[in-house]
Amino acid sequence: MSNFEISREDNKEITVLKLHGYLDAHTAREFEQSLANVIKEQRFKIVVSLENLKYISSAGLGVFMGFIEEVRKKGGDIKIAQPSPKVYKVFDLLGFPNLYEFYDQLETALKAFEKTQQPGK
Repeated sequence: MSNFEISREDNKEITVLKLHGYLDAHTAREFEQSLANVIKEQRFKIVVSLENLKYISSAGLGVFMGFIEEVRKKGGDIKIAQPSPKVYKVFDLLGFPNLYEFYDQLETALKAFEKTQQPGK
């Protein structure tokens, strides 16, 4: 069975979900539920850290697509941080960099939300 964990940190109005292990058809539901819970709490600024994600399948990618429209309609976004080259390649092959912002560092992703809050920017 695949090993998968999600940890959550709330950083002011930004929620960080850190994925660990393998995100596949068996574990995608757990990620989907975590995102749904964050949105239910009216938290629409989300960073998903993939630093410790070893593998992602199409089921995992589908979870990202399932929430992005709703989050953006509410004035938020989902930003993706720290993917390994192997995991990023899967996103890249399917055109995700055209739809999502990817960041090498978690801090950079968090700061990207701050920039969107400053008046006149």
